[in-house]
Amino acid sequence: MTGRSRGRPRHDDVLTPAEWKTVELLRHGMPVRVVAQRRGISVDAVRFHIANAVDKLGLSGLRDLRRWQGVAGHSALKRRRTKGMTQASTQTLALGMIGQISRSVSDIEAAVAWYRDVLGLTHLFTAGTLAFFDCGGTRLYLDQGDVKTESVLYFRVEDIHGAHEALVARGAVSVAVPHMIHRHPNGMEEWMAFFADPDAGAVSDPHGRLIAIMAQAMPDN
Repeated sequence: MTGRSRGRPRHDDVLTPAEWKTVELLRHGMPVRVVAQRRGISVDAVRFHIANAVDKLGLSGLRDLRRWQGVAGHSALKRRRTKGMTQASTQTLALGMIGQISRSVSDIEAAVAWYRDVLGLTHLFTAGTLAFFDCGGTRLYLDQGDVKTESVLYFRVEDIHGAHEALVARGAVSVAVPHMIHRHPNGMEEWMAFFADPDAGAVSDPHGRLIAIMAQAMPDN
């Protein structure tokens, strides 16, 4: 006999790693069924983790668990909070640039190929049915599921006619060629062109799945 106790190893955190994974997905707004699918476990296993977490934290149920703001002990954010780096007051709060925008897609593999090979965006990583791209510092998040009407994505380019020609050559479907939409009092022109994304046919709104390129042109002095 070694004197070692049976059962799972003890954790130096309020929740186990499995419970943290479940809680984070729940706090992201996912239903229990979707959490089970994402984690590759049964719905009963998810409910087991929920019951354990609720009991450990002294909460009343799933609703409270979704609103609980605890941070895992191994998290980098936990270390930042310990050092007082996130204690900004409401008076000093200043939102930065938009960090991420999301878009629904019907087929994540086909979408990755189109956004990477046709639009030429930098593919950061894919995690199951989620994919992430860099758009000049803003992250684009693609999520496979029910396709919805989306906000138009506008990408800045220097040469709008050259960019339009290049995208068409790569297979993008043009729905509006480059055109000027406004001229400012100082003579600067605003130009745009529009393309349909691969899921454009899945929504009834013809303007609901567009990708745009935009450019500004100043007159010669």
